[in-house]
Amino acid sequence: MTDRKTLKLRSPSEQSEAPALKKKGRGWEISEKRLDVLHEQAREMRRHSSPAHKALAERFAKADLGRYTFKRHAVVGSAIVDFNCHLLGMAIDIDEEGEDPVIAKRRDKSLESVGIRVMRIKADDILENMDAALARIAAGMRMRIGDKQDAKRAHAISQGKPQRREKG
Repeated sequence: MTDRKTLKLRSPSEQSEAPALKKKGRGWEISEKRLDVLHEQAREMRRHSSPAHKALAERFAKADLGRYTFKRHAVVGSAIVDFNCHLLGMAIDIDEEGEDPVIAKRRDKSLESVGIRVMRIKADDILENMDAALARIAAGMRMRIGDKQDAKRAHAISQGKPQRREKG
């Protein structure tokens, strides 16, 4: 009988650095085989979504968010997030019953170390008060847009480029 490999999770204190970005696995240090498995898992999650996922996905489909779109059960690095907006660098994770909070925190920390902000919303909040959940998401989007604009300005200043004046 062969020895089986088991997943070894590092403690949060050991994960202080961001994952290395390389030219392997679509920019992340992940094998193509592992990425294929993640994409297949995400596909299965889309097929068998919870009521909270379906309700939020339906509202996102009807909403006019301009150029910002949320992809359902998206693979980001080595994680599958419930909703992801690539342009904003923002992920939404729906907290369901029975999820391990330790693993979720590690995943969130890993995503935040590469610049992706994770917003957590309880499934009950989505099903019971969708408008409040959407207001919270919209506030998070506005904050993320502001962060992106501030970073763009800071980069322009550091490069010595002239500032454009905002209209208004």
